[in-house]
Amino acid sequence: MALTYTPENELDSQCPDFKLPGVDSKTYQLQNFCNNKPLLIMFICNHCPYVKAIEDRLIQLAHDLKKHQVNVIAISSNDSSRYPDDSFENMKKRATEKSYPFVYLHDDSQEVAKKFGAVCTPDFFVYDSKLHLAYRGRLDDSWKDDTKVTKRELYDAVLKLLQNEPLTEKQTPSMGCSIKWK
Repeated sequence: MALTYTPENELDSQCPDFKLPGVDSKTYQLQNFCNNKPLLIMFICNHCPYVKAIEDRLIQLAHDLKKHQVNVIAISSNDSSRYPDDSFENMKKRATEKSYPFVYLHDDSQEVAKKFGAVCTPDFFVYDSKLHLAYRGRLDDSWKDDTKVTKRELYDAVLKLLQNEPLTEKQTPSMGCSIKWK
């Protein structure tokens, strides 16, 4: 497991388009999620210990954001031939077991991860209502222990975007396992 941090991203860049299959047997593209609200796209996978450590918080985050009509998408781009836990079939199982409240997409070609510049799991991209990148940072201030969370940085950023407020606070990079490239 190689610990990787997200790089500083070019804020205000346009959200890349995509077309990917979901674990619900539907195919999704960016236009399915355009509702003049912020949009959260997170790169996750099934096997990563960093994702597992925050998985329940991701589920809670998605529930909390749904109350504000904010769409949440998760994408798994890992090489499933080397990491079978991340296969499409296992993605479907995990989404069902945990009752994921977000769309879970499979990027088998890894082209979408490359378009976004995703580097690790988890890797978070929050786009504003015009689909410009506004936040690329961590979920909160305690990845390992949910009882020590004092600040929900990603959630707070989305709430500011919903109020059309600028994001002025420093964005702390997310960290996790590197994406398993083919």
